[in-house]
Amino acid sequence: MSVLRVGNASGFYGDRFSAMREMLTGGELDVLTGDYLAELTMLILGRDRLKDPEAGYARTFLRQLEECLGLARERGVRIVANAGGLNPAGLADAVRALADRLGIPVRVAHVEGDDLGAAHPGALAAHAYLGGFGIAACLRAGADVVVTGRVTDAALVTGPAAAHFGWAPTEYDRLAGAVVAGHLLECGAQATGGNYAFFQDGDVRRPGFPLAELHADGTSVITKHDGTGGFVDVGTVTAQLLYETGGARYAGPDVTARLDTVRLGQEGPDRVRVEGVRGEAPPPTLKVGLNRLGGFRNEVVFVLTGLDIEAKAALVRAQLEPALGKIADVRWELARTDRPDAATEETASALLRLVVRDADQQVVGRALSGAAIELALAGYPGFHVLAPPGKGAPYGVFEDVYVPHGAVDHVAVLHDGGRVTVAPPPAQDTLVLAQVPEPPLPQPLPPGPVRRAPLGLVAGARSGDKGGDANVGVWARTDDAWRWLAHELTADRFRELIPEARDLPVTRHQLPNLRALNFVVEGILGEGVAAQARFDPQAKALGEWLRARHLDIPESLL
Repeated sequence: MSVLRVGNASGFYGDRFSAMREMLTGGELDVLTGDYLAELTMLILGRDRLKDPEAGYARTFLRQLEECLGLARERGVRIVANAGGLNPAGLADAVRALADRLGIPVRVAHVEGDDLGAAHPGALAAHAYLGGFGIAACLRAGADVVVTGRVTDAALVTGPAAAHFGWAPTEYDRLAGAVVAGHLLECGAQATGGNYAFFQDGDVRRPGFPLAELHADGTSVITKHDGTGGFVDVGTVTAQLLYETGGARYAGPDVTARLDTVRLGQEGPDRVRVEGVRGEAPPPTLKVGLNRLGGFRNEVVFVLTGLDIEAKAALVRAQLEPALGKIADVRWELARTDRPDAATEETASALLRLVVRDADQQVVGRALSGAAIELALAGYPGFHVLAPPGKGAPYGVFEDVYVPHGAVDHVAVLHDGGRVTVAPPPAQDTLVLAQVPEPPLPQPLPPGPVRRAPLGLVAGARSGDKGGDANVGVWARTDDAWRWLAHELTADRFRELIPEARDLPVTRHQLPNLRALNFVVEGILGEGVAAQARFDPQAKALGEWLRARHLDIPESLL
């Protein structure tokens, strides 16, 4: 069968608005996908729905369709997006109303069944991660637009691929290939040079969005429209492949993809072939993301300038201590951004950040703001803050739990109103997850002179969040660099380089085909991004911090 060209026009709720039009006009496509959901997004949509029961979906998607729906119809491009969030049926109705107003005949379907709020009454949002076969059913029935709630990000690609190629649920290698392609597309421009460690290798001022040319055997080519910015090479694809993953087994509701089998090859300019992917039966359970309100949060950042920075910080803490005694969670962090004999006031200043959390909004609101601002004329010399503390804002907490496939009613609601139930896999077609045995290490480099230098001179990295955990994928650009990296960057060495991880569980996974190591750091993000437990709450820059740390690196690699 023909190649299926699947593009991406959104990596998150708030991504480049013009991307949908750019992808539709930039070149040939069969399906255009959009990923609008993340753990934090579900919390935001949950709060929206508290105010308006008709809300709960990504309204940006509707505005994009207003200018692009006719274009997609003319070009025969189907649109598949998880913009339905907490209310996919509501979004489907809104798309139909929009199409009627514009006079564009389109068939709109949606997927539902992910909402498990009734089973988790304390949660603001409780949603299972569904697979792609509900999307496939909608497309096979003729839908032009399919909107979903919480499906896996990769399901936006596996669904169209299964529909187009006629794959059965047990064709695991083909499905796993589509999962990998979907994972590579899901974050938009991150596959085309965005957020890339070696961004200076190309012009990334305005990277284009990626697309995958999928084949019936599950292989794919990751590329982008001709003439768009950014670049696609083995490095950009490796970086995205490692993003927000764990071990060699990448589990999903349809299939478990073996990341240790992925082979990447540069096929031509801006074309990377993805092949060799093997799949296994999915695990017997589905992941369910729970979002709940954790309480209220407030913060204030004190600017400490010039001399005696440590003493000034100690004075602030002593002065505020009586006011903070009743607050459940108090955290101080001093960032020494100051320099001696600085040429500007800003570079002569350090930042002292105070973050407080409590179930009582008044405790973190007026109590903190009053006490902090009262120091304006009675504190350290040069007292000022970046902004006055507010009244305290609610924060969220994320956790995941697991339920049997049968606990979810996965339903494709077709464009004509018909309902197709997506059956869960039989128990004999599931496989409990287990760690893959560690592969043997490559031969070490021969002894030679070394130089103290940043890790980033010989390795790239990309990091991200999964609930309260973070992952840091690190890859080498050459075989010799891999031989050194695999021996040097152990889990213990990682903890030395990242002191925040020193007392946390750190697991290292080897992926030799990618010349990569993937580190999972448990608990470094507390209760998830919405709780904002650290300076970089989604661990987006954790990998860049690691690359900036110095090690003894063989001179032959520098």
